[in-house]
Amino acid sequence: MGIKKIIFIVVGCICLALGTVGVFLPILPTTPFYLITLYCFARSSKRLEDWFKGTKLYKKHLESFVEKRGMLPQTKASILITVTLLMGLGIFFMARKGIWVPCIILGVVWAVHLIYFLFFVKTIKPEEGVK
Repeated sequence: MGIKKIIFIVVGCICLALGTVGVFLPILPTTPFYLITLYCFARSSKRLEDWFKGTKLYKKHLESFVEKRGMLPQTKASILITVTLLMGLGIFFMARKGIWVPCIILGVVWAVHLIYFLFFVKTIKPEEGVK
């Protein structure tokens, strides 16, 4: 196995871990990390690529995006609700202590998430989604 393949496998595994953490912590973006994982696994090993495409994480978070270049409405809604709740809690607790600069930064990050998912990620109809 060449050094190039090993690097792709290592980077793919790191991105897989970061993307999976991003499922639970919306501060980390799941979809870009999973896209990098897919790219790295495709460049390193057909077996790893096939394994990743067969996981529930891929099917839930990435398959419709990769196949149709968009997301199902319920996927977008769950992402936006989770991001809003968690970032809202962070803003609330920091604002109670008078810590305003991180509140503003978190508010900007939240607004960017909102703009990205509402205006740049195509919404596909459920019947168009990959089954």
